[in-house]
Amino acid sequence: MKKTKLLLTLLCLCAYVANAQEQGSIEFGVGGGINFATITEGNNTNDNGGVRTAFNAGVFGDFFFSDRWSLKVKALYDSKGWKNGYVEDYDSYTYSEGAMKLNYVTVPVMANFHFGKTRNWYVNFGPYVGFLTSANIQGYDAKPLFNSVDAGLAFGIGVKIPISERCKFFVEYDGQAGLANIAKESDGYSFKNSRFGFNVGVAFPLK
Repeated sequence: MKKTKLLLTLLCLCAYVANAQEQGSIEFGVGGGINFATITEGNNTNDNGGVRTAFNAGVFGDFFFSDRWSLKVKALYDSKGWKNGYVEDYDSYTYSEGAMKLNYVTVPVMANFHFGKTRNWYVNFGPYVGFLTSANIQGYDAKPLFNSVDAGLAFGIGVKIPISERCKFFVEYDGQAGLANIAKESDGYSFKNSRFGFNVGVAFPLK
């Protein structure tokens, strides 16, 4: 009986591996685009924030489990912030007003669902973590005023257009909704990143 169970287990494992080899594939790609970023205070958009136009650029890997589902991991240089904000440094009693520029290395990890007649459309969702690289407002180094790590939810929708068997062009809309308070000193308020973007790039299937 044990040998039968072991044999059945091995057969199931072989079938799974064979299916993974047939269905599973990997795509790597590069892309970039324009960001529209702002900040939220509590549950409302900060009146002093406004939308800052910035950019993102990065690489990604898309690891397929089937013809419909994959795991998409990105590594982005992600410029965020807001347009007409201000910050106060309570330690140095410094007050600065202007466009706040927050730059992150952002890593979204998302479930990616592929749909359409040829599975060229996709929609994805999942968590992201961001690591602050710089923060400045009107030339003032504001990085000490912000937490070094941001986190939230990422989502997107896009379409891939085959150029050849080894290359696909893509266009996508993506967004990020921050869940973590990015400010170290916020007087009880919660300040969170929010941004959406339009991106283009190329993907290279490895199988």
